[in-house]
Amino acid sequence: MALTQMQIIQSLGEAMSWFERELNWGVPATELRHLSGRIGELYSALITNGQMATEVNQQGYDVVSSTGDRVSVKTTAMMGSSGHISFNPNTLEKVDRIIILRINTDEMQIETLLNETTDKARELMSDINSNGKVSITLSKLLSVPRNRTDIRIIKSVTSDSYKVQELENGTIEVFLNNEFVSPVKPALRELAAKLNISILNGNGNQLNTRQLGSLIILAIQKHA
Repeated sequence: MALTQMQIIQSLGEAMSWFERELNWGVPATELRHLSGRIGELYSALITNGQMATEVNQQGYDVVSSTGDRVSVKTTAMMGSSGHISFNPNTLEKVDRIIILRINTDEMQIETLLNETTDKARELMSDINSNGKVSITLSKLLSVPRNRTDIRIIKSVTSDSYKVQELENGTIEVFLNNEFVSPVKPALRELAAKLNISILNGNGNQLNTRQLGSLIILAIQKHA
């Protein structure tokens, strides 16, 4: 049975919480491939207003968008610019669009590294290697200009020259003088200091971007 958009949002939030809990227990992000893959599929279904493929291990693609595009989703938790994303060239003809995501474990947010048609993505791919795969290096992906995804804003507040927004998928965005700020966490910490908000939770651990952003939004709303 297909998930509703609300169920996709709820499942994504639960999967992200589970992912963060595993990290806090000391599990390396690169060992959580199954979970990160699920997060990527849910996120891609959300931003394309689509659904996960109906068959388990559907060959070639993972999500079908609202416009009928067959989408191959690749998700990584590798930080930095080393590494690569591999594809089976034999199934690319069954795919209309490729989305590559990265779970930023520093800010616990999902970054879209690539969201292009398969033809556009092929331009970034290497030749077939000895394992019969083609790949795109992370360094090449990080050099490609990326557009922010069009996800609904559910909360938006302003404080001095800052604007803080929470998107439907839980992502926190910050603007300073109407300019998009990246990375987000340093700006949130500056705002937290101004608002006298602790950046630590009850256990003495640092709040992640989503948690800190939510507290800042709540504090600004209360003083509005």
